[in-house]
Amino acid sequence: MKDCIFCNIVAGEIPARKRYEDDEIVIFEDIEPKAKIHLLCVPKEHYAYLSEADEICAASLGRTLKKIAALAPSLGLGDGYRLVVNQGENAGQTVKHLHIHIMGGEVLPF
Repeated sequence: MKDCIFCNIVAGEIPARKRYEDDEIVIFEDIEPKAKIHLLCVPKEHYAYLSEADEICAASLGRTLKKIAALAPSLGLGDGYRLVVNQGENAGQTVKHLHIHIMGGEVLPF
């Protein structure tokens, strides 16, 4: 989608400080961090909400969660991390492309 900032990052049209990339996802630094380490994990396939995920996307999300867990120590998150998925405006979703916030590197408030 041409008007989606995350699709443009995935396509390499907008620069990002990428920390990991494979065939399904890109992980990059959030430009407005809310924690010492604040990364975004973005599926390369565009869909806005979990409710739009078909079985193939759901399987990819499962692999994504396992990948985040495997990468955590190399991302500086060996002491723990928080995953957040905002869904809709009331939850604070500002980019309508499903993404996972990965936060840590410090003790996080509730």
